[in-house]
Amino acid sequence: MPRLRSINGIASGLHDFTIFEKADDLGGTWHHNSYPGLACDVPARFYTYLDEPNPDWSQFFPGGAEIWRYFDGVARRYRLRPHIRFGAKVTAATWTGSSWTVRTEAGDQGRFDFLVTATGILHTPKLPAIDGLDSFAGPVLHSARWDHTVDLAGKRVGVIGNGSTGVQIISALAPEAARLTVFLRTAQWILPVPNWRYSTLSRVVIGRSRRLGRLGYRLYQRIFELTFGEATTHPGWQRSVMSALCRWHLGRVRDPELRARLTPDFEPMCKRIVMGLGFYRAVQRRNVDLVTDPITSVVPDGVVTEGGTTHRLDALVLATGFDAQAYLRPMALTGAGGVTLDELWADDPFAYRSVALPGFPNYFMLVGPHSPFGNFSVISIAEAQADYVMQCLELYATGRLEALAPRRDATERYNAELVKAMPGTIWTSGCTSWYLDKHGRPNTFPGTPAEHRALLTEPELAHFEVSTPVVEPSVQR
Repeated sequence: MPRLRSINGIASGLHDFTIFEKADDLGGTWHHNSYPGLACDVPARFYTYLDEPNPDWSQFFPGGAEIWRYFDGVARRYRLRPHIRFGAKVTAATWTGSSWTVRTEAGDQGRFDFLVTATGILHTPKLPAIDGLDSFAGPVLHSARWDHTVDLAGKRVGVIGNGSTGVQIISALAPEAARLTVFLRTAQWILPVPNWRYSTLSRVVIGRSRRLGRLGYRLYQRIFELTFGEATTHPGWQRSVMSALCRWHLGRVRDPELRARLTPDFEPMCKRIVMGLGFYRAVQRRNVDLVTDPITSVVPDGVVTEGGTTHRLDALVLATGFDAQAYLRPMALTGAGGVTLDELWADDPFAYRSVALPGFPNYFMLVGPHSPFGNFSVISIAEAQADYVMQCLELYATGRLEALAPRRDATERYNAELVKAMPGTIWTSGCTSWYLDKHGRPNTFPGTPAEHRALLTEPELAHFEVSTPVVEPSVQR
């Protein structure tokens, strides 16, 4: 392995690596998701790599296709595509004692000194457990597997799910569908943030200065961490302001009966907060029905709700999210001594500082358990984690170690500290959300992203079990 040129940017100088991608193209979320209304809910100027500002964003919250083009452009500039094996789904990875053996679904196998999983947290679609779902006669579209051959214009469409994805879909379909039925199980708080367009002048000015691009990134990062970062983790004026804005926005719904049905029974930000202005406008349209009665079953021609009412539909949209506790699974990961990931995570997913696992040498995760992913830029989070991984790779490349894995006691202390710090965060204020594990404990970071970055400044080798190279004794002549 060559010496690494840099550990703080995308360009590391490391050339001997392979990226396994189960899809037929790059992009992850922005490849698999292409539903109507798809957009990011993090400001475009912040939703970039620090050293790769994009002056060409068209609007504050860019659309999915625009985001995909940005990532594709970065991959091409850094010549990453030749390193990617598309359509190569990894099914298993095993630590052999000195390296990782990686196997794909096609039966291919390779040996690697280090293994890094960057599978994200929202990649395994979750289907609702509703009786008769398979019996529906019309098209059933999951938000992450959208079928663009289906034309929903002028149709009777039902939407199940009203998180960020559901809200975007509902806002986009309301003007097109003949009748849109929104099945609302849990009302959401919506922060009223407009999606303004960037002027040509602003794009030209920023495009001429890389320094301005970085400055814009740092400005948005600072704003997000001073507002969302503080509001979610500590009581204070930030939480009060966010709550007041959400309640003011809800108050713009004219019909008091409709407004009451749209009022959540939990505090703003306890669930991932939804952003935008379109949803309340959409549900007040004459062609939109808001149904809050629980769904009991699906029949060939519609959805049946409690009380026996059948809502007749031509198409059904599932904006029901993902298995947020899967992480890299269903990949089978086996560490030292034959311990499997499923055994290690038999209780719930956990990690050492969100990036590593005890008993799994030379293995790292990006956006692992207890990453600060609530309403923040996942790119910024992953960059901090990637810099930490590159420092560990630097130690290996320069011969200072052969293998390292976090100590179990250090990992347990770290996770005990997370549990201790969780009370007072908004996620423990009383709601059910995808942040919670099976025991009802939040699986996000109970501090700000800045505090999380500080934990990843550099590896504390005292927290690791480290194997060092064997030095052969010199021969005296």
